[in-house]
Order: sequence, then C-alpha cells, then structure tokens
Amino acid sequence: MKNLSTNTGTQLITLVLTLGSAGIFAGCQTGPGKCVGTADTSTRDGKVLLNVDSDGVAIQGYDPVAYFTDSKPIKGDPAIRSEFGGAEYYFASTDHKRMFDAAPAKYAPQFGGYCAYAASIDTISPIDPTYWEIVDGRLLLQHNKKAWDLWHKDGSGNLVKADRNWPGIVERDGSAARALLNVDANGLALEGFDPVSYFTDPKPVRGDVALARTYGGATYLFANPDHKDQFEKEPSRYVPAFGGFCGYAASINKISTINPEIYQVIDGKLVLQHTPEAYRLFNQDTAANFEKAEQNWPGLAHRRCN
Repeated sequence: MKNLSTNTGTQLITLVLTLGSAGIFAGCQTGPGKCVGTADTSTRDGKVLLNVDSDGVAIQGYDPVAYFTDSKPIKGDPAIRSEFGGAEYYFASTDHKRMFDAAPAKYAPQFGGYCAYAASIDTISPIDPTYWEIVDGRLLLQHNKKAWDLWHKDGSGNLVKADRNWPGIVERDGSAARALLNVDANGLALEGFDPVSYFTDPKPVRGDVALARTYGGATYLFANPDHKDQFEKEPSRYVPAFGGFCGYAASINKISTINPEIYQVIDGKLVLQHTPEAYRLFNQDTAANFEKAEQNWPGLAHRRCN
C-alpha cells in the first residue's frame, strides 16, 4: 500500500493506490448501476432531496394517506404504488392511491420525508415512521423520541425554522430528480466500503452491515458509529462524485465501473477510478479532467436514465 499527497494549484489531492490492483485499462465499459427517482418535470431543472430507500421508496413503504385517514401509520402494498416528485409511495388500498393521485402534494411528507426537527437545526436525519403528526395539513415525521421531544419544546417556532432552512438544505445536500448511482442489486454503494473512511483513514475500510444508512437511494455501510454520525450530519460531503462511477470515464464522456481502492479526494470530493491506468490518465491533467467529468456527468446520467 502506498500513500501519496500532491498539491496541484489550489487542489489538495490524496491518493491511496493498491499496487496489487495493477492491470491494463481496457476502456470504459458500461457497468452496473441504478437510476433512482423519477423524471418529474417540476424538478427537472433543480435539485431535490428525498428520503428514499435503494428502490426509491419513501416513508419506508408506509402509506402516506393512512396518516390522514386512519390516524396511524400503515404499511403500504408494493403492488399499489404511485410516483410523485422523484419518490415512489406505497398504499394500503386502491382508494388511498386514488386520493393521493388526485392531490399528491397534500399527502407527501414535508422536508422530503426527512426528520422535521433535523431540518429545524439545519441538517437532515432519517425518520421513524411511527413518530409523526399532522400540523396545518402537513405530514411531519421525526427521527426518534428524542427528536420528537426537542421539536415539541417549541413546535410552531421549530416549524418556522425548518421551513426557513429547507431550501438551503436542498441546495447543499440535494441532487437531480433522477440520479444514476453505481450500486449493486441490493442498492449497496462502494462495494460496502465506508465512505467516511476515505477522508479520515489512511486507506478505505469496509463497513459493517449493522451500521447502514440509506441516502439518496444508495445504502452505505460504516466501520464504526462515529463515521455513521459524521455521514448523517453532512452526507453530501462524503458520497462519491459521478454517482460512484469512474472519474476518468466521466471525463471522456463514458460510464465505467470502479475499483473502490483506487481513489483520490479532489476539492473535498471523493473521486473513484476504474484501474491504475485510468487513475494515471485522469491525473495527466487533474484539474482539467475533473472539470470535464463534472461537465459531462449530468448528460451521461440523463441519457442512461431517460
């Protein structure tokens, strides 16, 4: 294992290259991946931030209409579903689906389905669907009892704060309504490596299945609770660039798989590469190739997902 640090202009580039991974770069093959979200015309030109699982399902599969009609959370049926705003919702009955389809914005949870209390303190957090309430016709969900109690120390004031913070949170942590992610069939990203370890450890570390977190449609594993906590406070900082696909491939307008142990951090973004040769080619002009990859990626993802 070899560690290298290089300054390129204002960029700090940190590389951990596994010498045993050496091989010939055979071109950028179309790899695995999943398109998460829906091509919603209302959000096509902007960002969205949705608390969905690796299948793009919101509220952990609970029926959003049931909160209003049954005054309790009820699991939906995957066979009865609708899409709205980039997320998929399950319903307990066809009647609930019809109600939702007639007025989806009325029933969809606030703050992208994330914890309302977290939004009030300018962050995001997952939710427990059993901690909920309807305030002024808006479905609010909370992370756990602690979040519920903190929220209700000043419910009306915290709602004002959450509403004020949410646009900035979306701009900071959001992504395109339909995203292309390099995940396996189960939605696992980075082949199970801990995304935070790329920034904090001398080398990437495999995560623990007991410490999993789904963000933006991908599931990430963490080596320890501290890394999971760091991720939950600022997930957009740690998720890989270019949907977790090869940075060099994106720079030449292609999509390729990656070796999760060939990586670098550029301007605070995790960039993965397909092979040592892809890494070498990318870093012949790091700044220019990174810029090309950023310019190419939206079009690449759009073509694959639409």
